[in-house]
Amino acid sequence: MAGAGVRRGRAWAGAGIVLVGLGLAGVVGTLTPAFGALSRNLEAVLDTTPDGPPARITLGPGGRDVRLWGDLNDGTAARLRVVLDAHPGVTRLHLTSDGGLVDEGAAIGEQVATRGIATYVPDYCVSACTLAFIRGRERLIVADSRLGFHAPYEPGMFGQMIPVDASDERGRYLAAGLDPAFVEQALATPSRDIWIPDPARLRAAGVITRVVGPDDLPDSTLDDDDSLAGARAAVLRAVDLLAAFTAHRPALLDGIAARYRASYRQGRSESDGLALIRAEAMDALRAAFAGADDATLAALGRLVLDAMTASGSEETCRAIGGDGDLLSAAEALPGRQGGVARMRALLDRALARRQPIAPTGTAAPPGPTLGCTDLRRRLAAILTRGDALRLREALFGRGARRLEASALPGEP
Repeated sequence: MAGAGVRRGRAWAGAGIVLVGLGLAGVVGTLTPAFGALSRNLEAVLDTTPDGPPARITLGPGGRDVRLWGDLNDGTAARLRVVLDAHPGVTRLHLTSDGGLVDEGAAIGEQVATRGIATYVPDYCVSACTLAFIRGRERLIVADSRLGFHAPYEPGMFGQMIPVDASDERGRYLAAGLDPAFVEQALATPSRDIWIPDPARLRAAGVITRVVGPDDLPDSTLDDDDSLAGARAAVLRAVDLLAAFTAHRPALLDGIAARYRASYRQGRSESDGLALIRAEAMDALRAAFAGADDATLAALGRLVLDAMTASGSEETCRAIGGDGDLLSAAEALPGRQGGVARMRALLDRALARRQPIAPTGTAAPPGPTLGCTDLRRRLAAILTRGDALRLREALFGRGARRLEASALPGEP
């Protein structure tokens, strides 16, 4: 993989050792703690391959978006020009790249400016990639996107970073309207470091024009790999509890991945894709636990009760207890030994029984609307009585709002 900000004048050999050898240990600035449920971490794609594969350039659904993912190596700008010439209706270029050759980044930027198209970074755009991004008619990111800057360099014979004059990069940044103080700080960042400013600084310096939400634009998560394996990896990043199905029910996981890939190919937004994955994951969890033994079910009931208590809001508590949202139950108990770890252990037990996943039943007409306190009291009473049949019915057997419909004898 090419290090970001490499000048074309030197041989490619050795360039892969430069930025990628850092493991981001030298990152300067503020990094956001979460990169988005479906997105790939920048750290995860950095490696020490001397020469990465050609950047992937694809036309998005509807012909309005082009997605570029990968290294900006020789010929990337020419390949992009072919796609844009063939599809004049393109209005936006998605960029996901950890950099490459400066000349390629600049040439892509020239095409962007000439055609008056917008640029969008759904995940990360580092060094030479930023030379393309800043030429957009509009320059869009999401809140967790990372734009990374540092000084240009040439790779030495043994992987050294040889500093070079940054006048060309400085001129391009300033011509695009970036704040001079911002440009100086960006180019003063050593080549072995990356400066990743936060969105507020980027906006103030004129680098970006707008921060968009995950429901505003088409999902770009599978731009690098839209195979079934790539979709499966994205599904597991979004809901890691589904990893339990990899060993026990791989066909079920593949079905979720296929439906998510279809959503991506239809041009739906990332928030739509995430909502699809979560809804399918909740159905899969409920179906798996519906066939669990009584002891596993009782342990699940205690987890749900703990999660309702720890949820912190009436809305979340009711989603867990009233709607059977087991994902929210797991997420309401934080920590390494919290809800996700407990849920995963119980899910492994349920799936290990090697029996068909049980249906969760059809939804019954909604009963009375109960508050969180009453829902907790009802579930605690069922657990105290050790009534496995009623607990199973409360959690799974009556469709939506199961716990509300499972009144104990003597209750209204």
